[in-house]
Amino acid sequence: MARSLFGALLPVLQRTSNPVLHSPSCLPCRLDRELNASDADLLHLHWVQGEMLSIEAIGRLRKPLVWTLHDCWAFSGSEHYPNGLEDLRYEQGYHHHNRPPCHHGLDLDRWCWQRKRRHWRRPFQLVCPSRWLAGCVQRSALLGHWPVRVIPYPLPTHIYRPWPKEMARQLFGLPAEGPLLLFGALGGSRDPRKGWDLLEAALLQLAPTLPGLQAVVFGQSQPPDPPRVGLPIHYVGTLHDDQSLALLYSATDVMVVPSRMDNLPQTAIEAQSCGVPVVAFNTSGLPDAVEHQRTGYLAEPFDPADLAHGIGWVLENSEGRERLGRQARARAIQLWSPQRIANLYAALYEEVLSATFTSMG
Repeated sequence: MARSLFGALLPVLQRTSNPVLHSPSCLPCRLDRELNASDADLLHLHWVQGEMLSIEAIGRLRKPLVWTLHDCWAFSGSEHYPNGLEDLRYEQGYHHHNRPPCHHGLDLDRWCWQRKRRHWRRPFQLVCPSRWLAGCVQRSALLGHWPVRVIPYPLPTHIYRPWPKEMARQLFGLPAEGPLLLFGALGGSRDPRKGWDLLEAALLQLAPTLPGLQAVVFGQSQPPDPPRVGLPIHYVGTLHDDQSLALLYSATDVMVVPSRMDNLPQTAIEAQSCGVPVVAFNTSGLPDAVEHQRTGYLAEPFDPADLAHGIGWVLENSEGRERLGRQARARAIQLWSPQRIANLYAALYEEVLSATFTSMG
């Protein structure tokens, strides 16, 4: 706990307009010694922040290694996502001359990037859940020469499946009649990367044309001053288990993921596995999640009017919406079933181990 608290305090020394999580990963660490001394044939890293592993400790790992990236931290500075799509510092390298004018104080991002460049000498096998994130890796100044593979997230499709809509709405106390639109994000409307403001603008345009439409928000409780978007909003708070989430998705008619930048958002693939079409912007990792006009709608980035058009297009008739839902469910089983993802990782492990033994021989 103390390590995590210290890691959260250090970014305060850097003043930046980028509101995403920043992880310095700088505290001395001995976990690498335990991992290197273990009897494991291969290590598989996922999330290593919260001062779990320092940048230096990652560089000291000596076993064959696969690292699944869940955001941009590995090839960036201390930030987990760039400050918008126009922020290309991860491609250029972190130098004094390309520090954004909105940055002040300690250049924590540059300090972390330089430590990664100094200590990460041996390329690891990287895995990215989306083609967009893999492309970012390949364009990065730090890891552009490292091997990268695209393997999406697995989903327990036996839980994330269509559940009876009437029952699901009753469980959450939602209206029995009329279309329901769902938006979800940890932190809800407080995270600008998740695009609530863009959805809000779209709802203001939709409200006069779809008078029966109501919205559902999960990931936060109702704020003291709820936004006025011309239609009712139901807040269900944070849900902590897969079954509750699957039921909530099933209670609604369309999921909207208006992110400005995202990897392969779980909400988008979970909703589709429940047979719910998804509307999102055609940007970053969203095209991997949504097949345009087959499992949902990809709007022009970052146009609230086209986002509103996509929502209306999905909801315009129940027969078309049900067809989209069936296609979304079928695609989810095809792409994100646990057995498929496990097979892809098993094959990759064999490749990494084989290459290691070959180089040793």
